Amino acid sequence: MPMSLSADSTPPAPSFVARPGNAELVADEGGGVLRLGGDWTLAHYKRLNQVVDRLRGRAGEAARVDLSALLALDTAGAQLICALLGSQRVEVLMAEAADVPAERRALLRAVAAALSGQDGSGARRRGSALGDVLEHVGRTMGVFWHHVVGLVGFIGLILETAARVMLQPRRWRVTALVANLEKTALDAVPIIALLTFLVGAVVAFLGATVLADFGASIFTVDLIAYSFLREFGVLLTAIIVAGRTASAFTAQIGSMRANEEVDAIRVLGLDPVELLVLPRVFALMLALPMLTFVAMVSGIVGGMLVSALTLDISPVMFLSRLESNVGLIHFLVGMSKAPIFAFLIAVIGCLEGLRVQGSAQSVGEHTTSAVVQSIFVVIVVDAIAALFCMEMGW
Repeated sequence: MPMSLSADSTPPAPSFVARPGNAELVADEGGGVLRLGGDWTLAHYKRLNQVVDRLRGRAGEAARVDLSALLALDTAGAQLICALLGSQRVEVLMAEAADVPAERRALLRAVAAALSGQDGSGARRRGSALGDVLEHVGRTMGVFWHHVVGLVGFIGLILETAARVMLQPRRWRVTALVANLEKTALDAVPIIALLTFLVGAVVAFLGATVLADFGASIFTVDLIAYSFLREFGVLLTAIIVAGRTASAFTAQIGSMRANEEVDAIRVLGLDPVELLVLPRVFALMLALPMLTFVAMVSGIVGGMLVSALTLDISPVMFLSRLESNVGLIHFLVGMSKAPIFAFLIAVIGCLEGLRVQGSAQSVGEHTTSAVVQSIFVVIVVDAIAALFCMEMGW
């Protein structure tokens, strides 16, 4: 049977009624009291912001702040209270206000501390343009020094781990070594051979254009041989490998960091450097000299083809000139750089992978950083090696 509601019956009152926050400045004998009451929450933010704007200039006149009538409080309300009283005064009040609940004191302290940090950074921003430039340079040098120290320390860790593993053949990761060798060496042969072949053809075209004006077209052979045996072969290969392999190392290890697989390896009692880094470093140190040899041969073949087509220098004459005028030292100088470049590229790629913080954005940032650092280090070391060989007369 349906029930009817009588006219004089009323629904039960809700257990909670929202009360918009308010603030008032009351004068008394002690110098004035600022009383805050009601709900200081996001729902009443617009009204509370108007109240704060009205009292902002006079809040400093209050000798005391009364929070006894304060009901609900959230982060938006705490921010408005800090805007009204000032972050420093809120921190002082929360240190003395024993009648305020602990959770509200913690919230107000946290918001005041955050706003104080923003105020401090804004104050520092009011410096001169020259000061800002010098500050930026100083911060950049600090980051650079941090990277250098981290790289040197990681190299030491790798050498220490490698020395320990070398004495225990059972701990050699042969399967991982072969797998990485296939990815870094065999899969990179086509792109290395094609690019160096084209660069060798371009160098021969330049030699034919410039040297022909002096009747010295035959010296194009020497130009091609010297450039590829000493510099272009190993340098182009290292740059391509830096963009191709260093990024792959960083992405692989970085993804493992993001998925907490590296932490799982440590929990199992294994060494991530031994398990993840050493096979990649050794594989690249074996792969780069082989790729460098392929690059040297491809570049010389490209130059030889162009010489035969444009300068009427037959392959037999080209190889005869190459054998009689180009010493073995040039080949050895170029090949000696390959393991050094490979070690640095692999170390940087693995280090940036281990620095990933756990997000996809971090993986992308460190992958980009690994490629940039690898190319930069390769070019710097190559320049130093060129100066050293020039001084030594090699």
